[in-house]
Amino acid sequence: MQVQVRNLKGEVVDTAEVSDGVFGVPMNKSVVHQALVMYQQNRRQGTHQTKTRAYVSGGGRKPWPQKYTGRARQGSTRSPQWRHGGVAFGPHPRDYTKQMPKKMRRLALRCVLSEKVRGGRMIVLDDLSMDAPKSKAMMEILGNLGVRASALVVTEEPQANVVRSARNLPKIWTMPVDLLNAEQVLKQEKVVITLDALRKAEEMLAAGEREIQISEDGGDETE
Repeated sequence: MQVQVRNLKGEVVDTAEVSDGVFGVPMNKSVVHQALVMYQQNRRQGTHQTKTRAYVSGGGRKPWPQKYTGRARQGSTRSPQWRHGGVAFGPHPRDYTKQMPKKMRRLALRCVLSEKVRGGRMIVLDDLSMDAPKSKAMMEILGNLGVRASALVVTEEPQANVVRSARNLPKIWTMPVDLLNAEQVLKQEKVVITLDALRKAEEMLAAGEREIQISEDGGDETE
């Protein structure tokens, strides 16, 4: 598969051959949905807490005798039905962490990247080096590339000038390719990735594709 490579002015300067096993994968909605749920759940802190009747102060005395008052039986003024009473079946601290096999995570990422390529929403840059952090320069670059909405800027390694130039721009996110995941790719309208980052992503994801092929052929799995 061929993809166009652009410069910072938005001009097509070259074409690059990419692997169909990474950027030409059919969409697997089930795997992508599982990955999205996992990433969203893993961000939940799970620190919510409510007090049951055991933790609410007061209510040690029976409010009135059990019989002959004409009123309903009550044992404590801190029961859930009372004002200032405890909460019944309320949330308590818990762990929302969800795990997913590495092969499935890689497959989900390959699916969403392939969908971006098919939809023409992946822009490959020959280079993205900035001498100083300037939001105006980053806005100009994104404008040349036709970015009008949200975008994810992916570099091979963390670049401080790129991060600082984009952090004040609304709906623009930066990320090194090592941290690339299916959720971030799905959340942004376009993906702007450097050619070096593209090659590194291709190398990482192609390794997972080879392992799947070995497993399907009946060989030994490497992970």
